[in-house]
Amino acid sequence: MKTRTLGADLTVSAVGLGCMGFSHAYGAPTERSEAVRAIRAALDLGYTLFDTAETYGTAADPHENEKLVGEALREVRGAVQIATKFGIRFDETGAAVNKPLVPDSRPETIRASVEGSLRRLGTDHIDLYFQHRMDPKVAPATVAQVMADLIREGKITHWGISEATGDYLRRAHAVCPVTAVQNRYSMMARWHEALFPVLEELHVGFVAFSPMANGLLTGAYGAASQFDPRLDYRSAMPQFGPEAAEQNRALLTLLRELAAEKHATPAQISLAWMMCKKPWIVPIPGSRRPERMQENAGAAEICLTPADVQALDRALEALPMSAVFGGSAVTGGK
Repeated sequence: MKTRTLGADLTVSAVGLGCMGFSHAYGAPTERSEAVRAIRAALDLGYTLFDTAETYGTAADPHENEKLVGEALREVRGAVQIATKFGIRFDETGAAVNKPLVPDSRPETIRASVEGSLRRLGTDHIDLYFQHRMDPKVAPATVAQVMADLIREGKITHWGISEATGDYLRRAHAVCPVTAVQNRYSMMARWHEALFPVLEELHVGFVAFSPMANGLLTGAYGAASQFDPRLDYRSAMPQFGPEAAEQNRALLTLLRELAAEKHATPAQISLAWMMCKKPWIVPIPGSRRPERMQENAGAAEICLTPADVQALDRALEALPMSAVFGGSAVTGGK
């Protein structure tokens, strides 16, 4: 697979693998040995960037996903880049499937988190360590100074911020250069495009999570699709609601037509659209099946011209579409 560079010098596969769904938020977890085989299949397909977090787990094991990624990649550690995250826990008091997030980026919490992640991943360093959400009670300079210390100690080599704003990014970057932000981004969720000029100015990369609107843009789901309300966040996402299929019909038709023109699939077009916008955008779709991973990897070979991208942007701005999931609620307390 082709590669891209995030920040100053972190070279990764043009498409990365979001590993969360193997353990968390997308229905029943994948059986461990099957998940290990799937992650190794991704490596064989050219993926080198694997994204996880300390909170991607199950009720039985809240840290399951890091352990899984560590097991799958231990024998090839030098050939891959592992991204993981610190700085949140779930508010377990509510009944919602997508429980609110409680931010905590106090230095002592970060220190405990990095040691836990290193142990679970079975590695001596983390390639890209993301602050999972901004913590309003901790200044960005404070977080960045801890990152600078961890880089100096060799425990991480690069760091980033998930769901970053421009002001927060600037203040953190001034203390310790940020390699990437990881924000939600898809044809249905474009609000972070306002951040692009700041990223270009600071030479910060963009890792796009949920790049296919949680799977909707693959065209594989319709009005009859069902999701487990106990385990699957999609059961509460508006783009999968009872009226959304009709609201999104024109969008999915556009994708299918362009896919046919480019000898591609709707999923590939939705990824190629963002990769052809900027050379520093790396999507991390969360497929669990090797055949879908192969399909997504193929998006890196699709060339959409600037005119193609501009025409798509104009169409997206004019098309009706449903609301789209914008993220779990963030609460204040520690």
